[in-house]
Amino acid sequence: MTTASLVADVFRASPLRHGRFRLFYAGSIAAALGYTMQATVAAWLMATLTPSAFMVALVQTASTAPSLMFGLMAGALADIVDRRRLVLMTQVVLFAATVSLGIATLLGLIGPLTLLALTFLIGAGFTFYLPAQQASVNDLVSRQDLPRAVALGAVAFNLARAIGPALAGAIAAWIGTGSASIASACFFLVTIIAVRAWKKTAPALPGVPERLFSGVRSGLRYARHSPLMRALIVRNLSFSVCASALWALLPVIARDQLALGAGGFGLLSAGFGTGAVIGAMMISRQIQRVSLNTVVSSATLLWVAATVLIASTTLTIVALVGMFGAGAAWVGVLASLSAGTQSAAPAWVRARAVAMNLVAVQASLALGSAAWGSLASLFGIRIALAASAGVMVLLLILNYRVRVRLGNDADVTPGAQLPDLGLAVPPRPDDGPVLIQVEYRIAPENAKAFLLAIHAIERTRRRNGADDWRVFRDIAEQDCFVERYIISSWAEYVRQRSRMTVTDRQLQERVAKLQQPGVEIRVSRLIGIDPRDVAETVSKSDEAG
Repeated sequence: MTTASLVADVFRASPLRHGRFRLFYAGSIAAALGYTMQATVAAWLMATLTPSAFMVALVQTASTAPSLMFGLMAGALADIVDRRRLVLMTQVVLFAATVSLGIATLLGLIGPLTLLALTFLIGAGFTFYLPAQQASVNDLVSRQDLPRAVALGAVAFNLARAIGPALAGAIAAWIGTGSASIASACFFLVTIIAVRAWKKTAPALPGVPERLFSGVRSGLRYARHSPLMRALIVRNLSFSVCASALWALLPVIARDQLALGAGGFGLLSAGFGTGAVIGAMMISRQIQRVSLNTVVSSATLLWVAATVLIASTTLTIVALVGMFGAGAAWVGVLASLSAGTQSAAPAWVRARAVAMNLVAVQASLALGSAAWGSLASLFGIRIALAASAGVMVLLLILNYRVRVRLGNDADVTPGAQLPDLGLAVPPRPDDGPVLIQVEYRIAPENAKAFLLAIHAIERTRRRNGADDWRVFRDIAEQDCFVERYIISSWAEYVRQRSRMTVTDRQLQERVAKLQQPGVEIRVSRLIGIDPRDVAETVSKSDEAG
């Protein structure tokens, strides 16, 4: 087979065969390049403005802090509003802030505090961009292509992380840091042009849109009551908090353990980036051959081996091999977990699920870096790296039962269209709370099976909107069971009905089959009355009478 035919076969099997995804992917690469270039320029610019190592370190803090502060809100916003418009707005902000930084630098008006403020703004723009961008992948490719598309996203970001700093450094050395900042802004223009060609997507759910903070609450509630989502987040945290040791200590490893200069540090970073790109290209094939859990566990063990190898050597070539393995493992774990997240979360909460995983990584890197750095100061680099590898193995063993997988179609496909409630005057969206009572009549011989089946419904009710849930048995009528749950408002109840998936519907059908023949399941919906509204309610009742 010729090289050309091999490339053609790979392309035909790739999500890039779809024109819409190619456009999306080009914009993603451009945004990642612009962001990594800007981060490099900002760090170097601060080093030229002040001799303070603390101020230089604050550039990284200003860049990553927005993801911790606004990450969950960014995910909720991406689920509530049109994602295309949100991506477009974030790119405009990124372009304007980066150009402003470049112009201020060229005019000699930039100072440390101004630099930190603009860096924070750019970090915030990228924080609101990422969940919307990643959650949009599902709208552009089939579920079969999703792992490949996520892997390509990992390739794009890691290529940008490898190429962006080098490109920014070359431009800064050639025509100055201000011009390098403006050059990085041009990549955001490419993304803006690409995004304008996207088609607007329909909202995930009909009805009254969620508010921002209630959307954050809904996302956290969904993760809490979704075993699969909890497993993905737990595995993410377990890996990232230990993997942060290598990220935190890499400059010191290059300087002290390997006796390398800035060029050697760049070489190690390039080895990591190369491994990440190769690893990303292999992920989709691995997920097709073995389970997602096996891929994540194998990549975790690869990271452990790579970390131990780096900790035990003073030879640069051996450390490079370790960094290559660490890069492949990093993408193998995080890109696989990202694919799992995007395949398991329904459309209405997908960006929030993505954001929760992004926040988990950032929080783990921030907290873990401080912990492993302190350990290295007390006992040395090798001990800290070995300890991080040991803790990672221990967590992998402890999380043996926390298994991750790709979501099924039934997990995310909306259930059958529910019948209209048939209310002459539906409540106002903010009316509530809403009490739902579902009365079942169950023969004594089916009581045990019913209780098992009804309690399987609990987590679906809660993750879709219920604040409280309980099953009661009527002490006067032994065959009567009542399921009761409370939802915060009428608008949330309408959304809760629409959030039902095929899997949720199947669980409810298991319960319905145990209902006594010829007896309908009775559903009551009651609206809570605020004491301040009593007079108005009584007045309306009198008028109706």
